[in-house]
Amino acid sequence: MSLLLRPWSVSDAAGLYVDRVTSPDLDRQFADDILSVEEAEQYIPKYLPFSKRAKNWALIVDDMAVGNIGLSDINPHNESAWAFYWLAAGAREKGYAARGLATVADWAFRNGLYRLELGHRTNNPESCRVATRAGFLVEGLEREKLKYGSERFDVELHSRLATDPNPEIELIPIEVTGDS
Repeated sequence: MSLLLRPWSVSDAAGLYVDRVTSPDLDRQFADDILSVEEAEQYIPKYLPFSKRAKNWALIVDDMAVGNIGLSDINPHNESAWAFYWLAAGAREKGYAARGLATVADWAFRNGLYRLELGHRTNNPESCRVATRAGFLVEGLEREKLKYGSERFDVELHSRLATDPNPEIELIPIEVTGDS
C-alpha cells in the first residue's frame, strides 16, 4: 500500500466523485453537490485550491484520492492557519487522517507557520482522536457554534504550536507545487 499527500489535480475527479457518493455523512464538507465525475472536475479547482491562502492536499492511497487534509485562512502576519480534514468512509479507522494531519502540521511549521487551529463537533469523537493523535491540544469549547438543519452543535477547539512536542506518529510523504 502506498500513501501520499499532494495537491489535488483534475485527474483526481473520479476518486473525489467516489468519495462523495460513498460517504453521505460528508455532506457538510462539500460546498456543492458532486453528482458526476464532470462536476468533480469543476469542483477541484474551485474548492480544493493550493494557493497562498488555502492549501488542500489529496490523500492518495494506492493511486486513488480518498480524502483531504487542508489549511485555510493562512495568515503569514500571525503565522497561523485553520487545519481541517475529511476521509471517505472506506479510508477511515486506518490512521490515515491523523498521519496526514501531523504531516501537514510538520510541513506548515517548516514553512513559516507557528500556530494551527482546528475545531470539531463535540459529538464526533473520531475527529477528536485524529486531532489529539496528530498533536493538537484542546483549548476550549464554542457553544452551539454550528447549525445543521434545525440542530445546533458545540465545537471543541484544538491547536498545535510549532514549539509543541512532535507526536509519535509516522508521517506521510508530501508533495507541493511551485506555490508552496
